[in-house]
Amino acid sequence: MALTADEVAQRYPIHWLVWNNQHEELKKLLEANKYSTEDLEAKDPRGRTPLLLAVTLGHTDAVRALLDAGADVNCEKDGWTAVQEATATGDQELLSLVLSRRDYQRHVLRAGGIPDLLRRLSLAPDFYVEMKWEFTSWVPLVSRMCPFDTYKVYKRGGNVRVDTTLVGFENNRWQRGDRTYIFKGQGRSASLVELDHAAGTAWREALESEARPPPPRLVAARLAAPLAINYLDTDKICFERNKSGIWGWRQDKCESVNGYECKVFSANNVELVSKTRSEHLPRGRRPAPPRAPLAGLLALADAEPGVQPPEQEEPSTPQSSRSREDLSSVPVSWGDYFSGEQLDRDIGRPKLIETKVQKFKATLWLCEDYPLELQEQIMPILDLMAAISSPHFVKLKDFVQMQLPAGFPVKIEIPLFHVLNARITFGNIFATESPVPHIECIEEGDRLSCVIDDACFNIGSGYRDAAAPDDRLTCTDDEESLLQYAIQQSLMEAGTSDDQVDVWEALRGARPSPPPPALFAQHDPQLQRAIEASLASLALSPGSPPAPVGDEQGEGEGEAEGDADAELREALLLSAREHAARDRQLEAEQRALDEALRLSLLEK
Repeated sequence: MALTADEVAQRYPIHWLVWNNQHEELKKLLEANKYSTEDLEAKDPRGRTPLLLAVTLGHTDAVRALLDAGADVNCEKDGWTAVQEATATGDQELLSLVLSRRDYQRHVLRAGGIPDLLRRLSLAPDFYVEMKWEFTSWVPLVSRMCPFDTYKVYKRGGNVRVDTTLVGFENNRWQRGDRTYIFKGQGRSASLVELDHAAGTAWREALESEARPPPPRLVAARLAAPLAINYLDTDKICFERNKSGIWGWRQDKCESVNGYECKVFSANNVELVSKTRSEHLPRGRRPAPPRAPLAGLLALADAEPGVQPPEQEEPSTPQSSRSREDLSSVPVSWGDYFSGEQLDRDIGRPKLIETKVQKFKATLWLCEDYPLELQEQIMPILDLMAAISSPHFVKLKDFVQMQLPAGFPVKIEIPLFHVLNARITFGNIFATESPVPHIECIEEGDRLSCVIDDACFNIGSGYRDAAAPDDRLTCTDDEESLLQYAIQQSLMEAGTSDDQVDVWEALRGARPSPPPPALFAQHDPQLQRAIEASLASLALSPGSPPAPVGDEQGEGEGEAEGDADAELREALLLSAREHAARDRQLEAEQRALDEALRLSLLEK
């Protein structure tokens, strides 16, 4: 039933002002506290809050008034957040406004959630456990590139420490490192530090007291990249007990994992849905990422035959670039929008959405008498690691949050992509299998526990502060974007660490590189002479005699150094030949890998 203008203004007063872009009147009413928090977050018949409606329509002044009144930026519709809707408008000012307030509200929300997280950690018994990650693939030769890693998790009171060497997936290669994350609870507050042992740096969390506008390069990067969301659709999921034995004598399958008897289950009908939007990109300027062999395979392998076409096609009229002008006229009338009836199209710019669905099957090994509790002890750790560590933790967390059968998942195997599986195994609980420094295992009858020394959570000396204000602005989104790209194509979301005041994302910024060795060469005369000799030998033709080094030295000393220089030149030439041979071998392996990947795609 259609509503009159008075009825709409009475039922949805803030939405009505936003729809008509009456931002001055809206600002006065909000400053006079005419509306409650419930009114500010009320949803219209289409499921939008006043802020999300203002962002979708591109009404920047109305958005500013609502944000000043404390409207929640973390709102969404159909999975698309206010930040993503602001990006889709193509308006830099609007995106910068929403981004800065989103980052500020994230910090306030995390700071407010710290007491609850500390309470959950403090109530849970102390423990030490190792999580072994193994990556496997059925594609020929790809399995050779699949890494493995063991996360060592220490938990004592409100303190958590996680050691890892697998940083993430970047440029189609797995990145190694030597990192430690330390979360320390202090009263009702907490500190978070990331130690890079190789670079000797320490990243510390800093909570900003006010929202600051994001750097222009971050806004430009978002506007130049597609929008993407990934989520697990678990509506049809079902768990089935695996069977073993031959036909007629089959029974429930059980296996021993690290000394614990486990029941084996399979999770079927789990779907990973990936959506991409690109209506904000100028025509003909959508980035096409390089088709590296592994990236191409990962991008193509998850394409289902029934990929849905874009929901709305672009206007056929030619245009060099798209701007906010196409947002000024909204073909949907207020009567149609607030009626709640089905619409032929949505408000704002016509959406260009590509949807892909990846179906996969997971395997679980569940133990009912494992000495750890999933919800009390492991889930708080997964919450931390999903935010501050490698993005594959996000998938593990999402999967574990489903309604699993009874028991602790001692071992989990979940696909990351169509061709890549991740197998996570919990082991060395309480350091019972192999000793660990600062961990003492205590056995009281049938009950196991451990005592963790405070030294595990000390930062130690020799680490320099690596917090550079600008360098920490482009990581988390980039890492998530790389994961999405490996799943389907080059995408950016970008929470990615590109976000200025997000504590978890700020920890993953670029780190300063160590000083080049050449700065120290002058302090070592022998090394300096060796470098000069190698440069001189390269400048000579094969038949030319080597130039003397150190003409002012004595004749005997010169002969001795001449012999040393000859040996040095010979060593350099041998090293160059070995390097060239290694390059040729790598090129041959790469060609073989390209051919194998191409054949595997054809066979599939």
